[in-house]
Amino acid sequence: MATVDSTDPELACPISPVVDIVFSRWTTPILWSLHTFGRQRFVELQRGITHITPKVLTQRLRQLERDGLVTRTYHPEVPPRVEYEISDLGRSLAPLFAGLAEWATDNLGKVESARRVYDGAEPRAVTGRRA
Repeated sequence: MATVDSTDPELACPISPVVDIVFSRWTTPILWSLHTFGRQRFVELQRGITHITPKVLTQRLRQLERDGLVTRTYHPEVPPRVEYEISDLGRSLAPLFAGLAEWATDNLGKVESARRVYDGAEPRAVTGRRA
């Protein structure tokens, strides 16, 4: 049996690389938009994902294409047309996102409540321990 190097987070937690790929800023809204609305041009993505800059959208699309989660199709027309769509590999993340959406529906209210308690907006439960 191989031993796990607990000093390397990627070896200690095998999902770390997945989290880095899928849950970096702007990746989930891009994948969600392409999954939900299908093939889109750059400007359509930019309109649908508010507050993302063109530079950041370009960077994220390139990274997603590099990771195989998005495909880019160039149409040599005048003017040139480029379309993006989620790949089969990207689509394979749908059950993960569905599970997260369900978790969010079931638990985000609890998270907000815990934050209010922690931040002092609501009284903390008495634990019986002295400070």
